Amino acid sequence: MLRIHCPCCGLRDHDEFTLWGDASRAFPGLEAPREQWVQAVYARPNPRGETQEFFQHTLGCRRWLVVTRNNLSHEVLSVQLARQRRVGQAGAQEAQA
Repeated sequence: MLRIHCPCCGLRDHDEFTLWGDASRAFPGLEAPREQWVQAVYARPNPRGETQEFFQHTLGCRRWLVVTRNNLSHEVLSVQLARQRRVGQAGAQEAQA
């Protein structure tokens, strides 16, 4: 079972959280062409190893978290409040490519 350490509530089972998707992706600006948005929304990579994902603690404090975990071993490497993440931190590698 996956256990996530919520910064506000402590260690909890994954059943209390809702996964909202990849926290490392950068999205195009609102003025970007439709094709760029289609690629950003539907063409998702499926990397092996360390990933960052948005979780919401829906059955607890309802805070948004960024969980860094290994998707092969399911080991949780770090958890931080999403609002504490620096702006532009997500997708930094993609933006430079």
